[in-house]
Amino acid sequence: MAVQTVASTTDSTVDLGPAAALSCRECGHRVPLGPVFACEECFGPLEIAYDFSAYDTEELRKRIEAGPANIWRYAPLLPVPADVADKPNINPGWTKLVKADNLGRELGVDAGKLFVKDDSGNPTHSFKDRVVAQALEAARAFGFTTLSCSSTGNLAGAVGAAAARAGFRSCVFIPHDLEQGKVVMAAVYGGELVGIEGNYDDVNRFCSELIGDPAGEGWGFVNVNLRPYYAEGSKTLAYEICEQLGWQLPDQLVVPIASGSQLTKIDKGLQELIKLGLVEDKPYKIFGAQALGCSPVSTAFKAGHDVVRPQKPDTIAKSLAIGNPADGPYVLDIARRTGGAVEDVTDEQVVEAIKLLARTEGVFAETAGGVTVGVTKKLLENGLLDPSKSIVVLNTGDGLKTLDAVAGTGLTATIRPSLESFREAGLV
Repeated sequence: MAVQTVASTTDSTVDLGPAAALSCRECGHRVPLGPVFACEECFGPLEIAYDFSAYDTEELRKRIEAGPANIWRYAPLLPVPADVADKPNINPGWTKLVKADNLGRELGVDAGKLFVKDDSGNPTHSFKDRVVAQALEAARAFGFTTLSCSSTGNLAGAVGAAAARAGFRSCVFIPHDLEQGKVVMAAVYGGELVGIEGNYDDVNRFCSELIGDPAGEGWGFVNVNLRPYYAEGSKTLAYEICEQLGWQLPDQLVVPIASGSQLTKIDKGLQELIKLGLVEDKPYKIFGAQALGCSPVSTAFKAGHDVVRPQKPDTIAKSLAIGNPADGPYVLDIARRTGGAVEDVTDEQVVEAIKLLARTEGVFAETAGGVTVGVTKKLLENGLLDPSKSIVVLNTGDGLKTLDAVAGTGLTATIRPSLESFREAGLV
């Protein structure tokens, strides 16, 4: 079982709010709260188990609605101490749910039914701020001094920012050939940024080795040994979407797939809201979105397989370029259980979708957002999405991070400073 040796590693000494234990997703074996991510019985992934038994639905709803305009409004449902909002953190969340009627008209969706959850408004302009903010609180609880990660770019920036805010050292690892905008954004916070020769899967393997070495002592890897806590941050997307819809479940969601954790935790968040009585139980469908150049989950889904075979990534959507997604099999289960699907689009379709969203709704998405919008278009054309029911599409990052993808976009014309030249250019 992978574990760090730190001062506090048991649930008797750690205050993480309603979190009760770590539970194996495969066999159900429970262990005390600690920096552990794999089950000692079957090596399955561990996740947070909660005790929500004392909550009254209406009191909980009022408490949430009175909370801060960030993810800590949902502190009663997260593995964090009650005073989390008072601690130095980047406080992400409560991003816009854009009613996308202009885009809906282009795609043939009924008026008022299409929404874009735009997470580019987070502090470092991606949804990764949510999961890092959550992991930071676990790092505090377990006595870590260095915050680290393996990253395709966005996570590196989020870790650097959160560590700087909280007074932690940071050292993050990325593939050596990431988009320059993401490299600069990760480096500007003053932490150590290390490029690894290889793709994300190579970076992740290196980080797993470092955790088991004395050189990694005292390091909290947000997406490895802190992964059970980190992953819970994605649930806040589900919470916000439902609250912003007036405490209603969306009928359909389109979610990007990298490791697959975001999609699985969104489903977990929806199920928790149902069990707590905060939303009315009804069917919903979850659809996964990948780029064709890194589409191991969509390939498995279309083939009817339960096993996700790794692929070597080759796509402009580098934030989704994880060829061996840890949660891939669970994504397949959720897509099939809810009646959804997993689809992919080409790089050319990604670029077209980025421009379409920007032109219709004024939202400039990074390539992952191009993937979700492109897949939404494809699913509608194939009759897999119902245009008469609500659809929420996730945009998880800012297009300024992936400018290379739309580098061919530029000036409409260059003219002299005169009306004559303006008319000659055909701009009247």
